[in-house]
Amino acid sequence: MTLVEHLGDMRKVIIRSLLVAGIALIGGLVAANPLLDYLKAAPPASGIAWNVFSPWDAIGIYMKCALIIALTVSMPFVLYQVWGFVRPGLRLAEQQAALKYIPGAAALFMLGIAFAYLVLFPMAFTFTSNVSQGMGLQETYGIAQYFSFMFNIILPTALLFELPVVVLFLTKLRIVTPGKLRRIRKAAYLALTALAVLVTPPDFISDILVAIPLMLLYEFSIVLSAQAYRKLQLKEQAVSPLPGSLIN
Repeated sequence: MTLVEHLGDMRKVIIRSLLVAGIALIGGLVAANPLLDYLKAAPPASGIAWNVFSPWDAIGIYMKCALIIALTVSMPFVLYQVWGFVRPGLRLAEQQAALKYIPGAAALFMLGIAFAYLVLFPMAFTFTSNVSQGMGLQETYGIAQYFSFMFNIILPTALLFELPVVVLFLTKLRIVTPGKLRRIRKAAYLALTALAVLVTPPDFISDILVAIPLMLLYEFSIVLSAQAYRKLQLKEQAVSPLPGSLIN
C-alpha cells in the first residue's frame, strides 16, 4: 500500500472510533447521573456536604463522568479498530494473537479502575483529610475538586494496568524479549516508583502500597513474555531447527 492508502485506512479507523465513542458518550450522558449519585453515597464521599464554586462545576463533572463511561465502553471497539489497521503488517499467527489481547486489555483496564477506586483513592483521600484536620482546617469540598482528584488517580492507574498486554503484544512482534525486560528491571522499577509517587499522596506508605502492585505487574509481564517467546522459539525450531536457546 502507498502512504496515501495507509493514511486513508487510518482516517477510516479514526472516524469509526469517534463514531462509536460518540454513541457511547450519549449512553454516558444518560448513565452519568446514577453513577455520580452512587459515588457521592459511597465512602469516603458519604456524609460530605457538596458545594460548587463556579457555575460550570456541575456541568464539568457531569461531562467528565460521561466521558469516562464512554471511554470504558468504547475501548474494546477502538482496540479492535487499531488491530484491524496493523493487521496487514502481521503474520497470521500474530494477527490471531493480537486479536486475543483485546478482551485481556479491557479486563485489565477494569481491574485498574477497581484497584484505584477501592484501594488507592480512599487511601489518598484519608491522607489529605488527616492533613487538613491536623492543621485545624474546616473541610468544605467542591464537587469539581473532589471528583477531579478522584479521576486524576483512577485513569492513570487504569492505563498502567495495561502493561502486561502491551509487553505481551510487543513480544509477539519481537520488539522486546524477556531477556531485555530482565536487563532493564532496575530502570523499570525506578520508573514505576516515580509513577506511583505521582498518583499517590506524598507519604512513603502510600507510595509503597502502589509501587509494589506495579512491580508485580512488571514481573507478571516478564513471565508472559517468556512464555510467548518460548512458543515462538518452538515454532521456529519446528520449521528450521537451530542450536541453542533464542531466549536472551
